[in-house]
Amino acid sequence: MPKITVLPHHEICPKGIEVELAAGENLCKALLEKGIKIEHACEMSKACTTCHVVVRKGFNSLDEMDDIEADLLDRAWGLEPDSRLSCQVMLEDDDLTIEIPKYTLNHAKENH
Repeated sequence: MPKITVLPHHEICPKGIEVELAAGENLCKALLEKGIKIEHACEMSKACTTCHVVVRKGFNSLDEMDDIEADLLDRAWGLEPDSRLSCQVMLEDDDLTIEIPKYTLNHAKENH
């Protein structure tokens, strides 16, 4: 089971967190199930960028993103070379360290 380290985020998880998740799980769904309230305005349908994360460790272990995800990420706040939409990341066996950007392009918080 891969260990996912979420770096501290001022609102979502101020102290950061480490969780073990099963390989094959969707990163966004798995984080939500662990109580990490990452935004996901489009309900994980690959139509927005609110679940944007930066993969600080383990990026190369992930499947390549498709053109739709890449185009969406071009609009994300704080885009970096190792950015992904967490709703499109299927976990492998490798550990990941992720950072949730400070801001999203979403003007209102979703109350999921």
